[in-house]
Amino acid sequence: MRSPHRTIDPAERTGRGGWVLDRPLLRDVVLVCLADGVVGLSFGAIAVAGGLPVWLPIVMSLIVFAGSAQFSTVGVLVAGGGPVAAAATGLLLNTRTAAFSLAVADVLGRSWPARLVGAHLVTDETAAFVLAQSGPARRRTAFWVSGAGLFAAWNLSVAAGAVAGGALGDTDRFGLDAAFPAVLLALVLPALRDGRGVRRAAAAGAVLAVAATPFVPTGVPVLLALAGLMFVRRSA
Repeated sequence: MRSPHRTIDPAERTGRGGWVLDRPLLRDVVLVCLADGVVGLSFGAIAVAGGLPVWLPIVMSLIVFAGSAQFSTVGVLVAGGGPVAAAATGLLLNTRTAAFSLAVADVLGRSWPARLVGAHLVTDETAAFVLAQSGPARRRTAFWVSGAGLFAAWNLSVAAGAVAGGALGDTDRFGLDAAFPAVLLALVLPALRDGRGVRRAAAAGAVLAVAATPFVPTGVPVLLALAGLMFVRRSA
């Protein structure tokens, strides 16, 4: 039942056109961009400090735009692995975005250019922003605003880290890396209020991911967590 004190935006009700950008959403996007920037600085610095040319992490960030996949790919290259093995590792970790794409498909638009650009912006964070919103207009706004902001923040910070090279070192030693998953967790918490089925799937996926972490490569536990969807019961 709708609250009598809340005005429903026509675009939000019909789902046709319109943008709904409020201060809480803008604040959350800025916070995630700042956390993303810290990780991007670390990635750029680590890549160059490991012996890779400055241009490589910059170009990779523009084309791939996936933090975990980029870290893993650079890790393989720095460790002496070949480009095929590095690319395969990144592709494996990025397969999780296929599931995210299903969750945000309704906000990408109908034209091919919009869908191609939108597909490039599908990440853990943008999916979390979309799932935390109610109403088509709010979901659309959350996706495109967070996607554009994160793309700019990530690429600028990676470029800055790459240029700085080894001078920054690994920002993880400051504990700043914890800001990113903490903010992401805060974004997905509202989705847990949707019902017992969602909470059951999230809990099962979390247990599977934590249990698998010591035994599989980085990023794979996220894929295994999708098995938690099996615990969602269809409503009668």
